[in-house]
Amino acid sequence: RGADLLAQESSTGDNGQFSFSNIAPGQFQLTITAPGFATYTSSGDLQPGQSYTVPTITLTVATAVTSVTVGAAETQEEIAQQELKVEESQRVLGFIPNFYVSYVADAAPLNPKQKFELAFRDMIDPVTLGFTAAVAGVEQAHNDFRAYGQGAQGYGKRFGANYADIASDTLIGSAILPSLLKQDPRYFYKGTGSTRSRFLYALANAVICKGDNKRWQPNYSFIIGALASGGISNLYYPANDRNGAGATFETALIDIGEDAVSNVFQEFIVRKFTPHAPPVQSDNLQSRVSRFAGLFVHEGH
Repeated sequence: RGADLLAQESSTGDNGQFSFSNIAPGQFQLTITAPGFATYTSSGDLQPGQSYTVPTITLTVATAVTSVTVGAAETQEEIAQQELKVEESQRVLGFIPNFYVSYVADAAPLNPKQKFELAFRDMIDPVTLGFTAAVAGVEQAHNDFRAYGQGAQGYGKRFGANYADIASDTLIGSAILPSLLKQDPRYFYKGTGSTRSRFLYALANAVICKGDNKRWQPNYSFIIGALASGGISNLYYPANDRNGAGATFETALIDIGEDAVSNVFQEFIVRKFTPHAPPVQSDNLQSRVSRFAGLFVHEGH
């Protein structure tokens, strides 16, 4: 292919020859290109009436350049941190924290630091503090825990007691024990299967959980945490309102029941009202735990 200063173009024939006509005298530049070959460029000076014959041209093969970018693979901790950031942005109706739910069925397990990060993030959330303040206000209005008295001092004690309940329950059941026992404190949304299988799965998750090895196991962290939190509350509630051992176990059972109901809401309702929730990702583990859940609930009744 050749061209003069007026940018004329031509394609060669099968024999590789080409020609231009009506080229004005003067300087010219010839550029030859072909796929897979280096571009050839030459210049010359065409005299009036001259017929210029281009010497034999041999194109060289173009240099092939391959760019390879090598990056370090993300570690399990890095993947878990990315998933954790997504969970910390989950809010029902756009403002109620919904941090302890994973919509990634095969999510990377959290390390102890990340479990504590999630617990503290939940404890200091403005909605958590606002809810605690509201409950303390209702108790003050009803004069619950009379020994606390009224006024600012009585309200402060009620607020402190309620917040201590939340803090101890969250720290022990969702951070300390899960770190020691290597268990995951999150609820793993199922989202697939029959209504019955999802319902049984949600109920069973009140007493079973994923371990850091991604295997399902009894949820010792939540059960023991509920008992420990109930026992600790006897340190700051008025003597007349403290729970004995029997009442502590009863409260723990109520907590387990409430968690089961909460899981059912998570499975069927909450996600619909959680903006920007990630797409549901399922895995074979959930189908296995669904079968286990059916066995557990059947034997429990």
